[in-house]
Amino acid sequence: MTAGSPPALVTLGEAMAVAAAIVPGPLATGTPLRLAWAGAEATVAIGVSRLGHPAAWTGRVGDDAAGAMILAGLRGEGVDVSAARTDPAAPTGLMLRERRTADRLRVSYYRSGLAGSRLAPEDLDEAQISGARVLHVTGITPALSATARAAVERAVTVARAAGVTVSFDVNHRERLWSRADAAGALAGLLPYADIVFAGPEEAALFVPEESPERMARALTRLGVGQAVLKLGAQGALVATGDDALHVRHAVPVTAVDPVGAGDAFVSGYLAAVLDGSPVEECLHLAAVCGAFAVSVPGDWEGLPRRAELGLLTAQDITR
Repeated sequence: MTAGSPPALVTLGEAMAVAAAIVPGPLATGTPLRLAWAGAEATVAIGVSRLGHPAAWTGRVGDDAAGAMILAGLRGEGVDVSAARTDPAAPTGLMLRERRTADRLRVSYYRSGLAGSRLAPEDLDEAQISGARVLHVTGITPALSATARAAVERAVTVARAAGVTVSFDVNHRERLWSRADAAGALAGLLPYADIVFAGPEEAALFVPEESPERMARALTRLGVGQAVLKLGAQGALVATGDDALHVRHAVPVTAVDPVGAGDAFVSGYLAAVLDGSPVEECLHLAAVCGAFAVSVPGDWEGLPRRAELGLLTAQDITR
């Protein structure tokens, strides 16, 4: 990635501070915590940046230590945050992550009315979006507020008009809104999306609940160019516009922390799209990135750089 290069990928959304317990057990006085930060769209931007493509993130953080930490961290990963806003009227949101047992996480969010939810259409750098090759949005941001939803809708409209590839990860969060509300709001994004990422339950917001293969093909019949179904430990599959089906098994690793795996998968897939790779290679790089992510604690910390890709597979990937 060349310093000062215009971003190949632009994304927008929420980023939050994270206080994560580092030992199993209920939260109590004296529980050791790890301070970090996270955000689905920010994770994708970092993953793409680490794989050699310039990326940008737009969002709002508070005028506080947590907001400064997030922006500094993104800059440190080579992500362009020139369109990000520091909001003096609302603090940065917080995610509290409890490792209730050795293999069960419990997460609490403090985000309502805070800086991330105050994203608005006027925060967008429309020239930056129009000049990108890929715009990536998720279904989390429209659930945060009316203004955040309007920002996503404006972003995909600008991208579509400019011929920019639109990537949409459904990323439904039941704590934010009901399935009915999500389906109604997010269905309006599908006509703009060239690539849609979803798990089977998320795809069922839009198409009948059947086998993953049938659901992916049904999404393409709604006009989606590539429908990518993430199947966790079973891997993933992609249906393309010509009704072809591409299947990829997960890369076997020892899972340490599952949080962020889906966003890491998306980052690998989009990096391969930016490489100009065929769908099979997009799936392969996505699976490798997801495996790296779950092997390390944290949402984005384990994302690989290109020189590291061969650590988990016999085949290295070069651009």
